[in-house]
Amino acid sequence: MSEAVSTLEGWYCLHDFRAIDWNAWKSLTDQERARAEDELYTLLRQYQNTEDQKQGSTAFYSIVGQKADFVFMHLRETLEELNELETAFNKTLFAQVTIPTYSYVSIVELGGYMAKPGSDPMQDPEILARLKPILPKAKHICFYPMNKRREGNDNWYMLSTEERRNFMRNHGMIGRNYAGKIKQIICGSIGLDDWEWGVTLFADDALQFKKIVYEMRFDETSARFGEFGEFYVGNLLDKDKMEAMLKL
Repeated sequence: MSEAVSTLEGWYCLHDFRAIDWNAWKSLTDQERARAEDELYTLLRQYQNTEDQKQGSTAFYSIVGQKADFVFMHLRETLEELNELETAFNKTLFAQVTIPTYSYVSIVELGGYMAKPGSDPMQDPEILARLKPILPKAKHICFYPMNKRREGNDNWYMLSTEERRNFMRNHGMIGRNYAGKIKQIICGSIGLDDWEWGVTLFADDALQFKKIVYEMRFDETSARFGEFGEFYVGNLLDKDKMEAMLKL
């Protein structure tokens, strides 16, 4: 039996994708639309306050294409808090004109090798900053779920610990080439959602998403063992951009 690699976990994560029912939005009165927007912006201010207090973080992005119109990416200390965020949003008038299209539940994860021998990794400020990150406000976001393949000779979970470590070391070298261009948040979701990991990339140049994913396709780790779900790509939203989106 292959040895399971220990992991370090931080904040729980929810990706909440929504589409806007434009017919329902247009059917609201001017006063109702104003109330719906005010409720949304009140929630956004609450999310920012939580982030300022370093008790969580939220990213708010539009989504390009027909899979959704926007996404909230929430990081919080507990699953209960994520549930409360969902419920609070669903109680708003604005939520009544949206349609949930996809969601993903996970937890920020780092490999156990990050810990220094004999130390408590949760007391290391550098590790804590990666486990409980403040999400970037980059211009663009890219999210996708993924698995490690479990088929025949390409069964990731039958490899030895050393083999897996070597594969991931080589895989990581590609990612380092994009330091300063892409910020990556890896979240583990085994036992939490349908895939094994959720990967979120942030960049000011959306073309970098294509470049890094394409380059990694040629790495043996992805070529032999990578299985990928749907990709979601979008643009940073703020109050002004959301107002422009909702304006009739």
